[in-house]
Amino acid sequence: MDRVSSFDEPLKKLLGGATAKVMAEHLDLHTVGDLLHHYPRRYEERGKLTALADLPLDEHVTVVAQVADARILMFNNGRGKRLEVTLTDGSGRLQLVFFGHGVHKPHKELLPGRQAMFAGKASVFNRKMQLAHPTYQLLDASDADEATEAVDAFAGRLLPIYPACKQLDSWRIAKAVDAVLPSARDAVDPLPASLREGRGFTPLPEALLKVHRPQTKADVEDARARLKWDEAFVLQVALARRRYADTQLPAVARRPVADGLLDAFDAKLPFTLTEGQKKVSKEIFDDLATEHPMHRLLQGEVGSGKTMVALRAMLTVVDAGGQAAMLAPTEVLAQQHHRSITEMMGELAEGGMLGGSDRGTKVVLLTGSMGMAARRQALLDLVTGEAGIVIGTHALIEDKVQFHDLGLVVVDEQHRFGVEQRDALRSKGKQPPHLLVMTATPIPRTVAMTVFGDLETSVLDQLPAGRSPIASHVVPAKDKPHFLSRAWERVREEVGNGHQAYVVCPRIGDDAEEAEGKGGKKAKAKKQAADEDPEKRPPLAVLEIADELRKGALAGLSVEVLHGRMHPDAKDDVMRRFAAGDVDVLVATTVIEVGVNVPNATAMVIMDADRFGVSQLHQLRGRVGRGSAPGLCLLVSEAHEASPARARLSAVAATLDGFELSRIDLEQRREGDVLGQAQSGVRSSLRMLTVIDDEEVIAAAREEAVAVVAADPELEHLPELRTVLAALLDKDREEYLDKG
Repeated sequence: MDRVSSFDEPLKKLLGGATAKVMAEHLDLHTVGDLLHHYPRRYEERGKLTALADLPLDEHVTVVAQVADARILMFNNGRGKRLEVTLTDGSGRLQLVFFGHGVHKPHKELLPGRQAMFAGKASVFNRKMQLAHPTYQLLDASDADEATEAVDAFAGRLLPIYPACKQLDSWRIAKAVDAVLPSARDAVDPLPASLREGRGFTPLPEALLKVHRPQTKADVEDARARLKWDEAFVLQVALARRRYADTQLPAVARRPVADGLLDAFDAKLPFTLTEGQKKVSKEIFDDLATEHPMHRLLQGEVGSGKTMVALRAMLTVVDAGGQAAMLAPTEVLAQQHHRSITEMMGELAEGGMLGGSDRGTKVVLLTGSMGMAARRQALLDLVTGEAGIVIGTHALIEDKVQFHDLGLVVVDEQHRFGVEQRDALRSKGKQPPHLLVMTATPIPRTVAMTVFGDLETSVLDQLPAGRSPIASHVVPAKDKPHFLSRAWERVREEVGNGHQAYVVCPRIGDDAEEAEGKGGKKAKAKKQAADEDPEKRPPLAVLEIADELRKGALAGLSVEVLHGRMHPDAKDDVMRRFAAGDVDVLVATTVIEVGVNVPNATAMVIMDADRFGVSQLHQLRGRVGRGSAPGLCLLVSEAHEASPARARLSAVAATLDGFELSRIDLEQRREGDVLGQAQSGVRSSLRMLTVIDDEEVIAAAREEAVAVVAADPELEHLPELRTVLAALLDKDREEYLDKG
């Protein structure tokens, strides 16, 4: 069997159809290689075999003993049952206890006279030493040698605990790993020999053996250090090759022009740019001036002025004879960008129109819901080059849309766009256009290096002058209902002072959502469940809360709603009236999360705040405090004070630093959806590496990867690395990175 194919061997061959099917369906493990890379989550220390008379308290112990008796006891008026088993080994006695559903199996197996090994934590209950819910293995008394061997294997070992599922527990996975472990010898080592030796890494086959069957804790550390490096390095090589390939693509250099649109725009700005904006603009202008496509990620705190930086880049491209397209994830946001950009540009956005500037250009909006006539005109302006700037949703990507000379694509809130969409827009240039990706979700450096590793990164971390601080508070609606009443009073006070407020809810609450409750039964059942356990009640809804506020706490104020199912014209109308100050309170879903800019809105109340993620709360909060008056954000929650949900809210209330919050968010969620398939295309390759804890490994691996790719872009001299890359980047992921 050659070296690669033993890793490609289907599990079915070695483990049988039933086990292989469960592994494929529930753990996404299909081949020997997949299972060898299914690493233990942690290790139980069994402890050495201990005589019952010498059991140390509060330590993990392993004992071999005989069952003296076993009995089931009822408690809680017969609703609960527990199994108590007494063990003896000649030196002393020990009690085992099993509760609930866990009593059936041991009740059948632990019969008086049976001998077994037991492992668990020794504790004292009612002055008796006991093990609660120990793991155990029955010993067959007929074969003394085998029993001794089993005892040796069981005790004194670091026992791997695998990520498991209901259908397949860790013990059975460990058995399956034993069956494939001999194949670890065939592991293809992706690290160049010089790197491996230079950093003193354990050889890969040895690392795989050590991670699955360690003799000592040092074995685990050794194996982990090596396997983390493999993951980080292979991923960074894939990204470095992607960046290298991009530098080989041709693009039209777009250099600034003196006395053009940009200079005219800068001259009419009512404020000076921050140092951060100047620095990032320079990085972008330097990229635009080269003859290969820019690929840059612009991260900036909510309200740090990213749109201003992007607009100046777009104006530079228009000055250089090209067109710029800005892609927004929602119609509300596209309209908002169009409105704010045309306002910032004034007569410069009316090129070719009466009263427009002779240095101006046309700024057009293109969304799916536009009327036919407006749409036809916008398409015409794009194909003739009349419009230098277009702002739109994914409607920009349709086949019908043709550009005269597309030079720059700006993608707002990258994480909401599929890669295919970005690619389709890029393919509309005669040569690949420059690409600027913006996000207001602060991304810790390591995640940026991992998820957006094919992009160079710029960070805007200072807020423009004139931005006001935002005070944030958690409102415990359940424990202290009067706090919620006070929250609505604060909203009234803000409106009384001439300001406006947002109220955000997790759900819309329209008929489509409630339809299933029409028969009455489901609705009743839901209500009953909610009464018994508030965690089970459906999240609060925009339409219901708006109704309650109009009739109650905010009666007399102008309260309007905004959500994703409204007709685009209705949405635009509400946003316009809110921006103009005609609406006091806007009750909305998260459609207002990004890009909505109403400086007069100073207060935000987020209902069921615990149902939102940390970065989402931070984004929402960034909608207030955008003017000169201080902002207020109230996080309303019924979550219990000691719950993780409340801890999350307290973290959000305690800091306005988005990077700090994104770190907290990552620590709580771990990698789960940070490395979504759509983002990095390599999610499932990260099994050992945690992007939050392994910053140094990722940074070092990136450096090594860049050096390797610079010296040998095709990896001709590193066939093993090529093989591992090919396995990592199956077709879908390779395509992802190609589209980058």
